[in-house]
Amino acid sequence: MNSQSNKQHDVVIRRRSGLATRMIAMGILVATVVAVVATAAAFPLIRGTAEATARGDLARLADLTTATVQERRDGRFVVPPQVASSLRAQNVSAYVLFAGTEDLPAGLTDADVEQVLAGESFSATAEATQGEVLIEGRPLQDQSAVFLVQPSSVVSAPTQTVLLRFAGALLLGIAVSIVVAVLVAQRVTRPLRRAADAADLLGSGERDVQIIPEGPAEVARILDSLNRLSGELTTSEGRQREFLLSVSHELRTPLTAVRGYAEALVDGLVPAHDLQRVSQLVVSETQRLERLVADLLDLARLGAVDFHAERVRCDVSSVITQAQAHWQDRCGRLGVQLSVEVAADLVAVADAVRLRQAIDNLTENALRVTGEGQRIRWRALAATGHRGESEVVVEVSDSGPGLSADDAHVAFEPGVLYERYRGVRKVGTGLGLAIVGRLAAAMGGTASAGSSDLGGASFTIRLPAATAEALR
Repeated sequence: MNSQSNKQHDVVIRRRSGLATRMIAMGILVATVVAVVATAAAFPLIRGTAEATARGDLARLADLTTATVQERRDGRFVVPPQVASSLRAQNVSAYVLFAGTEDLPAGLTDADVEQVLAGESFSATAEATQGEVLIEGRPLQDQSAVFLVQPSSVVSAPTQTVLLRFAGALLLGIAVSIVVAVLVAQRVTRPLRRAADAADLLGSGERDVQIIPEGPAEVARILDSLNRLSGELTTSEGRQREFLLSVSHELRTPLTAVRGYAEALVDGLVPAHDLQRVSQLVVSETQRLERLVADLLDLARLGAVDFHAERVRCDVSSVITQAQAHWQDRCGRLGVQLSVEVAADLVAVADAVRLRQAIDNLTENALRVTGEGQRIRWRALAATGHRGESEVVVEVSDSGPGLSADDAHVAFEPGVLYERYRGVRKVGTGLGLAIVGRLAAAMGGTASAGSSDLGGASFTIRLPAATAEALR
């Protein structure tokens, strides 16, 4: 029996430290490095200065001792009490030496004594049994000399004092740096934490989220962006709600009619001579429902990743001729005049099915706002674009109420015109123009809105002409 061993993989969860912690740690690290470097640089300077000061003090004390030393009758040498007090205070030992003296102080040699007896001053640092010492020698009369010996530990004491004070100042600087780092970290991270909280609220569905921009410029910019995001989300979701309400309303009306007629037919309430009229009404309302559902599916499909529009040679003249056969009859029944102006041999880079769909949507929109006795005009012609490229322009105009400049700017945004003119004029679901705009973009063209010379609105689709370069 074969045994199978399961490999277990340990999952390591990395705990991330906060920005404030990192900033404080960085501040402490920088302050510590500065303190160490400053100490390393200052120590030899402080010690050298202390040694030079001690050497100068000892030299002056040697000169003073040489000038004030006196020989008593018993052969002993003495100095005034003030000088003796200074020697004791600085731990200095004084010696009067002669030529041939055998018992020399530690650190002195016969050569050193002979140099001073010869009339030269002597200044040196020597090693003695008790450690390093400073020595100063001055010549006296009668072939004698004064030597002062001072342990170098006397120099170390003030040096250590200065270093301790220096270290205390550095520690104080580190403490101040920590305080400053904490304050700066709090100032920087507080608005970032507020930004994170605001983002969490936006993610959970809250929309009335506003943050006061504060902190550094980069952080304030993040807060401004979140405020704008909150406003855009509120606007977008408001439009979506209005769109769903409008679609629900548009769907409810034909559904109610179809259901009412169907129940009347089931209950036998429709007279025989009225059956054809009722059936036509049911078919009409069903077709209306079908158009609404198709609009929704088209809009969803246009926003999908897998939406595709062919960009091939498209005979625009032929597409418009085929569409004219359908819309001429429908406009005639409603008393609306449809005129068509099409240049010959118009060939664009487009998708014939999508182009026909765009024309149908624009005409449906125009027919909705155009009353009996008014006009709708189709025009298709060749043109030159802004950069000198060849284009095919398809235009649908009407003599209806028209659009303002602001209306034209947002005409192809879903539901905007519906929300603006609901209850003012006849409006659809607000999907048709949005579909036209996306269809034009999918075919590599553009869609625009403006005023018509007929007195109403004009919608224009610009497509690249089928040149050799455009078809590459």
